[in-house]
Amino acid sequence: MNIFALTKLSYGLYIVSSTDGERINGQIANTVFQVTAEPPKVAVALNKQNLTHGFVEKSGRFAVSILTQDAPFKFIGQFGFKSGRDFNKFDGVNYRLTENVVPIVLDYSCAFIECKVIGKFDAGTHTIFLGEVVDADILSENTPMTYDYYHKEVKGKTPKTASTYIKEEKGE
Repeated sequence: MNIFALTKLSYGLYIVSSTDGERINGQIANTVFQVTAEPPKVAVALNKQNLTHGFVEKSGRFAVSILTQDAPFKFIGQFGFKSGRDFNKFDGVNYRLTENVVPIVLDYSCAFIECKVIGKFDAGTHTIFLGEVVDADILSENTPMTYDYYHKEVKGKTPKTASTYIKEEKGE
């Protein structure tokens, strides 16, 4: 089996954010997809080790900020390669809180979707949270970043906790 066939699936690049009391956190995710149209529902896969996973589980809410192609690697890395346990990922980032106190990233985002968790599925290392959309808006007309663009143009890597991580074999 050629496991790299999975790299041909299409993804975007998003910041999934949530809250735990007065604390906010967010992380990069590429597995976000619309499930239904009426009423609109979205699903997101989050690694159980990530702080954002615990925030979503506890608060029952999450937001998805859809990143644009002009998001620099340093900005992506702030949400993707560092832990919110060690520092405030939103430091120096333009954001706003929704009525439900969920952070929406305004920098390098073309749209956001806010959800209330209505179900979850244990997927081993990850949980797939199903959310009913409670708010959404377009922030700019900039082009959304695909995961393919992130790899080919931004030259970004896939962290080990990502749902799409594939361990590359060294030598043969």
